[in-house]
Amino acid sequence: MAPDTGGLTLDTAPKPSPAADASPGDGPAVRVRGLTRGFGGRVVLDGIDLDIRRGEFVALLGRSGSGKSTLLRAVAGLDHGVAGRGSMDTPEHVSMVFQDSRLLPWQRVLANVVLSLPGPNARERGRAALAEAGLEGRERAWPHELSGGEQQRAALARSLVREPELLLADEPFGALDALTRMRMQALLLRLVEAHRPAVLLVTHSVDEAITLADRVVVLADGTVGADVPVDLSGPRESASPAFADLRRRLLSELGVTDAPDEEAPA
Repeated sequence: MAPDTGGLTLDTAPKPSPAADASPGDGPAVRVRGLTRGFGGRVVLDGIDLDIRRGEFVALLGRSGSGKSTLLRAVAGLDHGVAGRGSMDTPEHVSMVFQDSRLLPWQRVLANVVLSLPGPNARERGRAALAEAGLEGRERAWPHELSGGEQQRAALARSLVREPELLLADEPFGALDALTRMRMQALLLRLVEAHRPAVLLVTHSVDEAITLADRVVVLADGTVGADVPVDLSGPRESASPAFADLRRRLLSELGVTDAPDEEAPA
């Protein structure tokens, strides 16, 4: 059953599952038109239009309070106060990762990963997903026995074991230290390359957006202020001139014009 999305109408017509090698351009996974959301008389999202192609990785930037997480919740079908028109293909095939892992403390790691996963081979799929996320041998651990990075690995395994067509991520690495965050970014890229979902990632980190995404969307004043493709050849090294140029452009779109050429949060 498709999620109840309040005023946002979703097209839930079934479609064939995308091929394993689906790439951006194979058709829309998300199409939102005229999305509006307000709180207490204040408009946070004002007529948002957004398309995400199948297999495409989109990062969402914006100042605090710009509506990034609000937009993510609307796309997920978790916000019942939105207005406007929108469409997503088979929205029941959507997974979400949050800043904290949200593992159930009374369930072991494998049980968390396969929670509500249908099919007689659910536990085998869960073990494979944990191994893919670097947690082989940790199936019977309790969540409190895992480090913060390991908990987020388990959360990623739980999301991707369901083979979603759309992965929504709300600052999933924001609470991690810098080194663990870099490792988790590399893991996310590997898992996305293997499973090929469309991805919408909310982040405050300009460098993270450039490192991970095919496109960066910047929210400003309740609308899409910029939609910037990340067209960097070769490794995305933060010290490269092309990376630095794109960082300066995105910071300028965020209203930051005096930041040094290094990591700067939105």
